[in-house]
Amino acid sequence: MTKPALKPMNLGEQSPQLVVGRGNPNARLMLIGEAPGAEEDARGVPFVGRSGQLLSELMVEAGLDEQNELYICNVIKCRPPNNRKPTAKEIDISRPWLRQQIDLIDPTLVLLSGATALQALLGVRSGISKLRGQWQSHDGRDFMPVFHPSYLLRFRSREAGTPLDLTLQDLREAKRRLQLLELS
Repeated sequence: MTKPALKPMNLGEQSPQLVVGRGNPNARLMLIGEAPGAEEDARGVPFVGRSGQLLSELMVEAGLDEQNELYICNVIKCRPPNNRKPTAKEIDISRPWLRQQIDLIDPTLVLLSGATALQALLGVRSGISKLRGQWQSHDGRDFMPVFHPSYLLRFRSREAGTPLDLTLQDLREAKRRLQLLELS
């Protein structure tokens, strides 16, 4: 098998390091986001900036233990210039690296955080609002699209039916599914 390009296109020239993943490499639950931001790029760890802090808060509220029950990574392993959305070509170049990462971690359940992750892994281009919270079976795994925490930072209300409330429900559903896996 050919080793995938680690630094797609010119991303590596703009970014000082790769941001691969964090959490339990034996986790049955994986969360995949879009790409590293500035803080993630500086520290070499995904989801540690403002979005990651919100994600961690929601994980705690949902009863998920990030260190033991979860592995977190991104579709793109280098920060795009000016924090822009990755291009389709960059996603295509990065996909073999991500597939190898998924194969190595071998999660049963995968949360797709945001539209970029949904498109990169399931090829779905429709809005995430219609699909969030619904499990999709693909390649022997169950995938659930969820809102990206950067989106949630814009809508901080926790009232019923808000994006933050819906994401918390989705994370609780992921915890419930994990518990069912442990019983089987």
